[in-house]
Amino acid sequence: MKIFEINEELIDEFSDALWLEDGLSRNTLDSYCNDLRQFSLWLERSGNINLIDARHADLLDFLAYKVSIKVKANTTSRVLSSLKRFYRFLLRQGKIQTDPSLNISAPKLPRNLPKDLTEKDVELLLNTPDVNQLIGLRDRTMLEVLYASGLRVSELVNLKIAQISLDTGVVRVMGKGGKERLAPLGEEALNWINRYMAEARLKLLREKVSESLFVTVRGFAMTRQAFWHLIKRHAIQAGINKPLSPHTLRHAFATHLLNHGADLRVVQILLGHSDISTTQIYTHVASVRLKQLHAKHHPRG
Repeated sequence: MKIFEINEELIDEFSDALWLEDGLSRNTLDSYCNDLRQFSLWLERSGNINLIDARHADLLDFLAYKVSIKVKANTTSRVLSSLKRFYRFLLRQGKIQTDPSLNISAPKLPRNLPKDLTEKDVELLLNTPDVNQLIGLRDRTMLEVLYASGLRVSELVNLKIAQISLDTGVVRVMGKGGKERLAPLGEEALNWINRYMAEARLKLLREKVSESLFVTVRGFAMTRQAFWHLIKRHAIQAGINKPLSPHTLRHAFATHLLNHGADLRVVQILLGHSDISTTQIYTHVASVRLKQLHAKHHPRG
């Protein structure tokens, strides 16, 4: 049996075990397997080595190679996680005697703080689209939904009408790793959705049929790129000069909730974060804002 076939068989066994034992989603399993196949290919090219015979030094060299080709730290960290889990599996199965991934630490991830929009900034941004125009009404509704729910941009543009419950005021979202969550929308966003559905959506579709909630002037589903362009355009019109990203309103959603006393774990659930340390980034932004307010308004600030 060729080395490639041996490695593929090991990866398939590992994937099946994860699916059966941990019930991981297909997306997560695919990520693990893709990482292992990259390592397998690198081993073959480096010295015709199979996965079972890989040494501690081979893993270090592979990770160093990833760094040398400018792979991001969070991606390299995920690759290491895949390798560690794989070799723990081989050890349990008795296929190896020592774990070559032991004592290898993940690279430190940069903790970039989200760009902070004030509540006034958000009001300016939300009020910019001309809601008397079809596109303006659609844009206003998208911005309202994003700020009200904290959805990721990919989740927003992929929203289907069936995911929205106007009666209960929640949206059902399939997030990262195939995990489902419910996100409250609030009365304001629901009002805009109702108006958009009544006044704009069918006209934008131009007799086309689509499951997508938000559509373009040609009646097709919105894309991340199109939404990013519209945010930048409306921010310029609103006079907002701060650096923005597609997730600017998601960041504002989290920061403003914390500023108003929301519990960190509640915000974690609303954002769909599996790790609370990801959500804790926003506590720094919120604390900075509180310090500024204290300095401005306290008599001894």
